[in-house]
Amino acid sequence: MPYDPHYPESPAGAYRALVSRVLPEAYAQRLWTSDDGALPALFVSHGAPPTLDDPVWLDDLFTWAQSMPKPRGVVIVSAHWEDAPLAVTNPAIGTPLYYDFTGFHPLYYKLLYPTPDATALARRVVGKLAETAEVHQHARRGLDHGAFIPLMAMYPAADVPVVQLSMPSLDPVALFSLGQRLRSLREEGVLVIGSGFMTHSFEALRRPELAGPMRDFDAWAAEALGRGDVDTLADYRVKAPCADVAHPTAEHFVPLLLTLGAADRPETTITAIDRMVGNNSIRSIQVA
Repeated sequence: MPYDPHYPESPAGAYRALVSRVLPEAYAQRLWTSDDGALPALFVSHGAPPTLDDPVWLDDLFTWAQSMPKPRGVVIVSAHWEDAPLAVTNPAIGTPLYYDFTGFHPLYYKLLYPTPDATALARRVVGKLAETAEVHQHARRGLDHGAFIPLMAMYPAADVPVVQLSMPSLDPVALFSLGQRLRSLREEGVLVIGSGFMTHSFEALRRPELAGPMRDFDAWAAEALGRGDVDTLADYRVKAPCADVAHPTAEHFVPLLLTLGAADRPETTITAIDRMVGNNSIRSIQVA
């Protein structure tokens, strides 16, 4: 989205309204305990910074987060960080956000999301992965918008430690395997999130007639998710209708496979958000 000088001088106004309304509720959210069992694995269609101006989307994300106990930590893999070998964000308090977008209102580059120290969580993640992969800590990198935009709405109190893990491959099978290695963290109250977009076509933003193909791809994905058919979803380039239109590049779809890998039972998929925005599907799911 190019910068429009006529755009309101206070972007993220819907987000500020959300925070003023729900912050006490966010602070009071019950913290996960072992009696709750494993948290679900999530796939979130994350949106660009103007998501913070969409009150319906923000309410959906917050309500979804409130339906679960507050996690003791979040591990998130975003479409916007491809880096091999694996790397984790700097977990220290005060690490600045990574504003990995261009052409937006200048105030979006002043967004803050000061989450707590996540050093212990980062060590736990690295420990889970170290037996099978080399993991680096990125000294200067904070959360990118694929992580901080949805989390700002889900946990507006910014009181949950967060570690972002790079996406080392666009291969769906490799990401499913990575999710499997993170699976047991859910039993410790850690929320594992793949952050992408159920359909991701800039062309669809400009051409309303592409809404139909976007819906066709979304319906196909929803049906495969309902069956827990991981193999079909991993082979989406061949088996999905309109795959090249819905996902000209892979990075926004394949985090879904990480989510399914982190789940115990892919056939238990529940759709938490089911809506079209800008002719793209923002379907977001949770899996036990």
